Amino acid sequence: MAAEDEGRTEEPSEYKLEKARKEGRVPKSPEVSAALVLILSVVTLIFLGKWIFYQCLSLYQFYFERCGQYDLQEPALITFFLSTFLKIVIPIAIIAAAGGFFGNIVQTRGIVFSLKPISPKFSNIVPKFGEFFKKTIFSAKGLFNIAKSLGKVAVIVIIAFIFIKGDLFELLEIIKNGQIVVAIGRIATMAAQILLLVAFIFLVISIPDFFIQRHEFRESMKMTKQEVKEEYKEMEGDPEVKGRLKQMQQQLLSQNIPKAVSESDVVITNPTHFAVALKYDRFESDAPKVTAKGEDELAFTIRRIANENNIPIVEDKPVARGLYTETEVGDIIPETYYRTISIIYSHLKNYSK
Repeated sequence: MAAEDEGRTEEPSEYKLEKARKEGRVPKSPEVSAALVLILSVVTLIFLGKWIFYQCLSLYQFYFERCGQYDLQEPALITFFLSTFLKIVIPIAIIAAAGGFFGNIVQTRGIVFSLKPISPKFSNIVPKFGEFFKKTIFSAKGLFNIAKSLGKVAVIVIIAFIFIKGDLFELLEIIKNGQIVVAIGRIATMAAQILLLVAFIFLVISIPDFFIQRHEFRESMKMTKQEVKEEYKEMEGDPEVKGRLKQMQQQLLSQNIPKAVSESDVVITNPTHFAVALKYDRFESDAPKVTAKGEDELAFTIRRIANENNIPIVEDKPVARGLYTETEVGDIIPETYYRTISIIYSHLKNYSK
């Protein structure tokens, strides 16, 4: 069902996207990582093919020479097999793991680590066959994935058929002449060519799949208008978000304060904890408005700028505290302060500006 049909018409907020990222939910296509793993593994096999062949040959020779002398469960035989096996597998496994890691990093734009996707949940343990078949088969996404898998199988079959058909008779002739080593080399070369071409085709296919996955993820993250309101309330109560907003406000205020204070009529102080700058323009409003306000260090900055610009500073603890608490920058002062502020303005002529 489309997001709009469910009432989710609003684009996901950065807060929701970041929250999903922390939970390990990011848009990515497994096809990209799988294609990179396949390409790097095949390239590694091509470069190490000759060395792997001689390792297998030495393993065969080792067992052939001892097949009539030792029991198959002899520790020395098992140890030699395991050491040779690991020697062959480990380089390929490391390269494949690096390809998978790089494929995920590229798609998620960095490392995303979260234990939430693998955290045990009882609801995940109880089998839900109906929901499973609905998602994997009887849905647009399920049908798309089935078509994609069948398409990949078809690509492999077609490419393999083309390569094998072209070399089949020549290969049979080589085997007929008893050139087993040459035949093995030809088969290995053919297999490498098939796998490498298939891997590059899969990589090309995975690119549009990645953008499809991103679009589907974005659609799944869309929000209803109610969710937007609830998220806003949640963000307001989030201490981290509140702290970040306060920091941004302080930075914004610190950028505008010098100009605002220098153009003010008066600064009312606590005298040390609070400072509120006022300006009155009878063409703009019926009462003075707050042009800047601050607490502690910011209050000290306002007083310093006022002194530098010869702006009158009036100490009035109740008024300074009240204006700081009840108003924001740009607000007209409340009517309860009209009388007090008018008295302050009437005495401004006694201050040098």
